[in-house]
Amino acid sequence: MTTRMAALLLLRRLAAGGAVARLQQPYAGLATAASRQDALDATREESGQPDKGNKNRWMELPPFAPVDAAAAARAIFRGQGGDEIEGSSNSTAIRWVRRCCPDLPASLVQKLFRLRKVKKNAVTAETSSTHASAEQFRLRRVSAKDHLLPGDTLFLPVNIQESSVAEKARKFDNRNEIDFLRSLEIYKDKAIIVVNKPPGMPVQGGVGIKNSIDVLAPMFEENSSDAPRLGTQQVLQRKYVALVMGTPRHPKGLLSAPLAKVLLQDGKSERLTVRAGPNTTSVQDALTEYRVIESCPQGFTWLELFPLTGRKHQLRVHCAEVLGTPIVGDYKYGRQAHQDWTPLPVSQTVDKELLRKQRLPFGLVLGGGSIAEQQPQLHLHCKQMMLPDISAAVQGLQSEDADRDFSDLEKLSFVAPLPLHMRLSWEVLKSVDK
Repeated sequence: MTTRMAALLLLRRLAAGGAVARLQQPYAGLATAASRQDALDATREESGQPDKGNKNRWMELPPFAPVDAAAAARAIFRGQGGDEIEGSSNSTAIRWVRRCCPDLPASLVQKLFRLRKVKKNAVTAETSSTHASAEQFRLRRVSAKDHLLPGDTLFLPVNIQESSVAEKARKFDNRNEIDFLRSLEIYKDKAIIVVNKPPGMPVQGGVGIKNSIDVLAPMFEENSSDAPRLGTQQVLQRKYVALVMGTPRHPKGLLSAPLAKVLLQDGKSERLTVRAGPNTTSVQDALTEYRVIESCPQGFTWLELFPLTGRKHQLRVHCAEVLGTPIVGDYKYGRQAHQDWTPLPVSQTVDKELLRKQRLPFGLVLGGGSIAEQQPQLHLHCKQMMLPDISAAVQGLQSEDADRDFSDLEKLSFVAPLPLHMRLSWEVLKSVDK
């Protein structure tokens, strides 16, 4: 949702996650495009381009095929069999790279796209009979959000494997930072680690981001050569708590509003909306259940939100544009509602310990950002997460029982406490009634 939202995150542990990875990932690595590289070399020599050695060598991914392997994994977990495969809408270039290369850190994949190092095969109109094969495999840059067509083939630099090994070999020797990250663990077994992400720490890397959960994942497995990696496909249900401005018309309901991407500033930025129009792309269905927890006389409402689909910014857009109650601290979708923002006074009855700010590792700050401040943080928190017992599923997949029924898997439930800024906001709002 946002890098400032405290959330329950799922990290798959590679030590026992091979079977799960096989369920989710159609491919486990890269293949060298030797024959096509010869064609590319021939094209470069003909055009007089210099051979820059290893920098011009490419690794070929399997052709894009719109098969939702994650849906197949969920079907197997439900005992429906591996033939329950649905069409996939995850057709962007970055998602295909992540699916084909599960062992590459997400931060490294994003870096490749930022540096324009990901290419796609392109057929040109100047194909001749003499150099047909060379022209056919001429490559062009592809951006992370470009959509692929069936049969499209992506290419990564051949030295990506060296970069991946170097990034995984990064050493973390700050004991204070290691202990802090370990304190975020809510649950850990042979297959997964469940983490309560602190507000202010991004999930994945990006421009200007040094530390993220994805980059710091090796610190959760200090004595292992294999780092955990992010995994969300196994989650059965999430429950969020949000503080919104205003009160919904109905105390509970189901929001069914498709989300469309709107390109702004000539495509340099984007936002999502429920209103489709001529400038919108990638319309996706989005379902959210909601329930009012408590309405406050100051004009705020606490909500429980249950996303039934996993669209980007789904809860934020549904709250702001469908319910008409933007989430406190959401300046992207509730900017207008925050223009006349006035902080609430802190009563003497509020626990003073909640007002103390503390410096944490990785430049994080504990405290601040409540409704008692001029710029509150985003008040959206993943309170509960349910998922099947993945460790038991992996053990069953590795057994000789080919007819294992996964429908009876135990469901695991994890609960994370409210982050400090939301706890303080709760206390501030309750203090009015005292």
